[in-house]
Order: sequence, then structure tokens, then C-alpha cells
Amino acid sequence: MSSGYIMAGDRPFRPGFDARWRDEADFILGITRDIWEDRRIDRLTRSYSEDLVVRSAASVIRGNAGIIAATEATLAEFPDRELLGEDVIWCGVGDTAFLSSHRLLCTATHTGAGVYGQPSGCRLHYRILADCYCRDDAVADEWLVRDQGAVVRQMGLDVADWTRALIAREGGPERAQRPMTQDNDLPGPYRGRGNDDEWGQRLADILTRLMSAEFSVIPAAYDRACALAYAGHVHGHGHAAADRHWLGLRAAFPSAAFEIDHVIGQVSAMMPPRAAIRWHLQGRHDGHGPFGAPTGAEVYIMGITHGEFGPNGLRREYTLIDETAVWKQILLATGAA
Repeated sequence: MSSGYIMAGDRPFRPGFDARWRDEADFILGITRDIWEDRRIDRLTRSYSEDLVVRSAASVIRGNAGIIAATEATLAEFPDRELLGEDVIWCGVGDTAFLSSHRLLCTATHTGAGVYGQPSGCRLHYRILADCYCRDDAVADEWLVRDQGAVVRQMGLDVADWTRALIAREGGPERAQRPMTQDNDLPGPYRGRGNDDEWGQRLADILTRLMSAEFSVIPAAYDRACALAYAGHVHGHGHAAADRHWLGLRAAFPSAAFEIDHVIGQVSAMMPPRAAIRWHLQGRHDGHGPFGAPTGAEVYIMGITHGEFGPNGLRREYTLIDETAVWKQILLATGAA
């Protein structure tokens, strides 16, 4: 048993899970610390199912062998990396499984060579949002959005230029790893859509109205003093900051279809009502905005949003997309790589 984790007694919190975890959130936080900070990479063979599918915005991988290799490479590049679990929002799946949406604030120093190039010594802060389907004491299915844009910018680099260089390092446009799309997604064991808790439905309604160009929902549904965190490690407060983010994203992809893939709402002791939504945009880059002039490139954008509610509406929002995965699709489609 790892030090610092609380025993739940003689029985696990769910059938099929080790009794050392006191609840669903403790399981997610615990295995994350085990692997990344306590260096128990060997536990990936036990904590991750052998045939799991991990879908990040940048790639789709099946099997824990690839996850082990990626974990080792990341720790070699960022040996002091910490993954600070800000929240775990979850819903039960029957009596023996659950789906968690984990929000992490990562800190790291770039002291090793790797996907981000030669060591820069840069001190980094960025977030990850990850949805994990867990059963039989292991993660069996995963969807992950890493704020790659934040990492690149904190290294003093332009996101489009870095992505162009990444394509070259991967062998050029023909051989470069393809970002996740609906065409290259792989089936996994989880088929659920979440739960019907009112707070999840409330956040889903806000996002749907935003993506329907009803930006008046911001002053109607957001707390006037809302705290906001977006891709690129961008932080803001108030209605204008929320409007700037969502209007900019929608303006870049005005004809793209928006769809909500998963909804969780949860009320827990000593926590505000909160929700986690996984969603996607699919369509053409046919508008001006954060991804430059329209190119007509077909793109798929996976996003995850966490929200916390208070007496005056949505008081905290965390929304991530991987900007580098979007740029990669644009560059590969337009031949600008």
C-alpha cells in the first residue's frame, strides 16, 4: 500500500476495487500519485487494463504498453513533474464501476530532451482534464485533454510553429502521428453517457446555448465574478473574459457541429454543486479567430469542461482543448507543414 492513502476497512468501496482506496476520488488521485510521483510505473500493468484505449486530442492508443513507454518518456523529459489533483467528478456505472473526470494542475521543469526539444530549463504550469472509466481495480477506457498550448507558450514558442516542427520531427506530413478524430477513434468498453443530475444538465445547457451563438447566456447564467481557466493557461474573471473565449472559438469554426458526449453532475459534502462535460466540435475551419485566417481544413476538437455553481450562477469554469492538435490538423490539411 502506498503511504498516505487511507484504508477503507476490510472491504473495498466498490466490489472489484482494492480496499486501500476509501472512495472513487481517492482511487483516481492515488493511482496518479503512485505512477507519476512515486515512480511506480510498473503499476500501469495493474492500474490500466491491458487492452484499454487512451484517446488524447493528439493521438489514439490501444494497450498499456504504449502508455508505459509514453510515461517513461515524459518523466525523462520532466523528472520533477507533479500532478496536483484539483478535483474528481464522477458517476457510478452499475454497482462495480464508475466514470471519473479528473482535473489536474501539473508543475514541471523541462530538464530532459524529448518531444519539446532540447532541455530549456523552463518551469511550467498547465492543466489536464481526463475522463476515465474504471472497473476491476483498473482504468479500462480514457479520454484526455492536455493543455499543450500552455507548455509551448511558456517555453517562449509560437504554437503553430512548434506544431509544424513536431510534424517534421515525426517524419513529415506522410508519417506524422494523426490527432484523434471520429475516423480513427477505437471502440472501448464504456458506452455510457453519464448521469441525469441537474447540475450536469445545467452546464450542458449553457454549453449548448454558447455553441448555438446564444452568447447572452453568459450574463444570464454566469456569476458576475466568475473565475475562468482556458487553454493556453489563460485565466480570467467576469463575463467579458468568458465571452471573449467562447466567441473566439465559435468564430473560428462557425459551421462546425457541436455535440455533447458525456455529462456528469455531482453534489458532495463540503463542495459546491459541480459538473463535468465532455464534448466535441467537428467541421471546417471557415472563420477568423485564434487559429488564423480561414483555411477550410476539416477539424475535430475534443473538449472537456468542468464547472462549479454558486448562488449567482456558474462561479468557476475550466475548459480545455489541445490547440496543438487543432493546428496539426490545419497544417496537414493545407500542406503548410
